[in-house]
Amino acid sequence: MSLKIAFMAGRAAVAEEARVVLVERYGNVRPEEADMIVALGGDGFMLRALHATQELDVPVYGMNRGTVGFLMNEYSETDLPDRLQAAVEEVINPLSMRTMDQNGEMHRALAINEVSLLRAGPQAAKLRISVDGRVRLPELVCDGALVATPAGSTAYNYSAHGPILPIGADVLALTAIAAFRPRRWRGALLPKTAEVRFDVIEADKRPVMADADSISIDNIDWVEIHSEPTIKHRILFDPGHGLEERLISEQFN
Repeated sequence: MSLKIAFMAGRAAVAEEARVVLVERYGNVRPEEADMIVALGGDGFMLRALHATQELDVPVYGMNRGTVGFLMNEYSETDLPDRLQAAVEEVINPLSMRTMDQNGEMHRALAINEVSLLRAGPQAAKLRISVDGRVRLPELVCDGALVATPAGSTAYNYSAHGPILPIGADVLALTAIAAFRPRRWRGALLPKTAEVRFDVIEADKRPVMADADSISIDNIDWVEIHSEPTIKHRILFDPGHGLEERLISEQFN
C-alpha cells in the first residue's frame, strides 16, 4: 500500500518550488488524511508545522529548504517513500508557558525549543527565579533568561552558552542571557518535571517580554514554565542522522 503524504512548505520560494515538484511526483493529501507529513523549509518552519499538526498524531519528516536545518533531513526528490519507510522516529515534549502581563491578562503558549525572557528596554532586566515553588535566585540582573528542551538546546540556548542536552535526558536547561549579577552565574540543569517561575522585578521601569517559539508577549509580570508530557511531537530522521547523533556531532564541530 502506498504512503499517503501531506506536503507543507514554508514561505520561501525554494520551499514552494520543491513542494510543487514533490506533489506532482508523489501526490498529496490533507494532513488529516496523511500517514506522514513532509515539511519543506528551515527549522523555523519545522517548528510551525509541528505546532500546526500536534493534534493529528502523524509523524513529520522535514527536508531542508532553509538555512541551518538542524531539525531537517537532506533534500532529495528521489526515493522519498523508501526514505520515509526507513526513517527513525524521535518523540519530544514541548514546554508549556503561562504568563501574566501588566494589564492582568493571562497568556498561554507551547514551545518545542525554548521559552525565553528578554529585556524590552534600555535597562537590564531583573528577574527572581523559583523552581517548584522555592526561590532559588532572588535577583538575576541580565539581558534575559531561557528554559530549553533537549531538542532546543543547540538553538538559542547554545548561543547563550547554555549546555547541549542529550535528546533522551530528562532534564531542562535554565540559561542566563548576558548575566550581569551574579556575574558568574551561567544557569542550571533541572529535572524535566520541574516548574520554573520568573517574576519580573521593577517591571514598569525594566520591561520584559516572553517568547515561546516566536509567540511573543510584551510587558510581562511573571512566567511559569514546565514540560508538557501529554503532548508528543513525532519527528522523523534518516537513519544515522537523528537528533541524538546531531546533538553529539554539534559538540565536536
